[in-house]
Amino acid sequence: MHPTLVLSMSSKEPYEFRFLNHSKIFSDGHIDWHCQNMPKLWRYNLHYFDYVNDINFPPDTVSHLLAHWIAFCPQGTKEAWEPYTVSLRVVNWIKLLLRRMDPQEAWLESLYLQALWLEHNIEFHFLANHYLKNGVALFFAGMFFEGRDAERWLRKGLKILCEELDEQFLADGGHFERSPMYHSISVVDYVDVLNLMMSSGQVIAFTEMDHFRVKTRQALDFLHDICFPDGEIPLFNDSALGIAPSPSRILEYAGQVLGYKPPEPSADLVSCAKADTGYYVIRKGRDMMIIDCGPIGPDYNPAHAHCDTLSYELSLDGRRVIVDSGVYDYEASSQRAFARSTKAHNTVVVDGEEQSEIWGVFRVARRAKPVFARLTTLSDGHVQFSGAHAGYRRFSGKMIHQRSVEFDGFSTWIIKDDIQGKGTHSLESYVHLHPDCTFRQTGQTILVSDQRGLLLFCIEMVGSGEINVEAGWYFPEFGVKRTNHVIVFTRTGPLPLSLSYRISKASESVAK
Repeated sequence: MHPTLVLSMSSKEPYEFRFLNHSKIFSDGHIDWHCQNMPKLWRYNLHYFDYVNDINFPPDTVSHLLAHWIAFCPQGTKEAWEPYTVSLRVVNWIKLLLRRMDPQEAWLESLYLQALWLEHNIEFHFLANHYLKNGVALFFAGMFFEGRDAERWLRKGLKILCEELDEQFLADGGHFERSPMYHSISVVDYVDVLNLMMSSGQVIAFTEMDHFRVKTRQALDFLHDICFPDGEIPLFNDSALGIAPSPSRILEYAGQVLGYKPPEPSADLVSCAKADTGYYVIRKGRDMMIIDCGPIGPDYNPAHAHCDTLSYELSLDGRRVIVDSGVYDYEASSQRAFARSTKAHNTVVVDGEEQSEIWGVFRVARRAKPVFARLTTLSDGHVQFSGAHAGYRRFSGKMIHQRSVEFDGFSTWIIKDDIQGKGTHSLESYVHLHPDCTFRQTGQTILVSDQRGLLLFCIEMVGSGEINVEAGWYFPEFGVKRTNHVIVFTRTGPLPLSLSYRISKASESVAK
């Protein structure tokens, strides 16, 4: 679902832009750069200019797009001249000019003015991935142009890149916003920077090259380790498929630039704790579970956080079967509110409350904070995750949610939730099935099959409680909405209170 533009060779023919799974056609070669009837993020994508780096676009078409934008988007134009948008466009135009287009004077003039404007509008108020993008753009502009301004942009860009490399990439290689999508985007930024440094032929006074390489490789290892057998990222926090390049493309690109080689896959039982980020991976062949028990994001900017602490995703035989609900949009919509809610994740809701106080499109007030998290191998060879968060301590009863997940190394996962505190409370534990899964309920057991009717796994309550199935939503990509089935385990009683269920993979003979 990467940005696309469908057009003919003539600048007078219609243009069809497709971003975020929404299309818009502009007739007679005239583009409405404002298009208020489209979502704001769609309009941003229009101004990013990612699409001009498609090598299949005829040069005449690219020339028309740049000239048209310059003519109709003067400085101050809403959305076109926001720092994040300018940052992406500066980098995309420079990539275009370095790779395949002879620059025209008007383009260079506009690009220069955009870099000057960005220098005075750096997003110190947002920081995080926005600030990093500002730094990347200033670095690119500093490397591309010559003169005093360019030297200053280069210094400022490198300063930001050095600061944010250690600020944004944690000791385990993960990105501090705890979004696999933004992790992917940010690691590509650093590979781009290293690529430009090494290929430009310029001599720059920079002593951090080795540190950049080491940290970028750690981030690449992290990306490799958290990917599902289908080759794609988990959908924790604000993550969607089709925005960043696919992990395979990123790793291939890193191989070309850095000589990076990912570890060989293993059929053995492997557990991996990314404790700084808060991701815990249990993998056996083409079966994989990843559990989230980390901070929701940086304290000063949790804009992309969801209520997904102690949630997980599960893949069996290479296909996702229990999923995070994903993200549909960045609008003040019902879909946005649902996607960030606790019930949209495979975790526990207590008394109908949210584990973190989500409000607005990008805001979080009081937050669920991890109490502890660990991944251990037991004496019988089983792998066990255990962790807890204090998100419900702000409510009556001062509650702590503790979860353990035990995998026998073959086919069975036991998920046990314990709520500690005082008083009588109601628990709901949600399990979101992939939309391609069907189900049949027999008593306290749910049999889950694929669309052909082949049994994939069964999930059953262990101990007291009730089990029901309700309708839900799955947003694997921006603008994509699919219905799915959600299993809900419920129990009410005085604390401490436990709620447990078992997931048993179908034997190969049954599954086939």
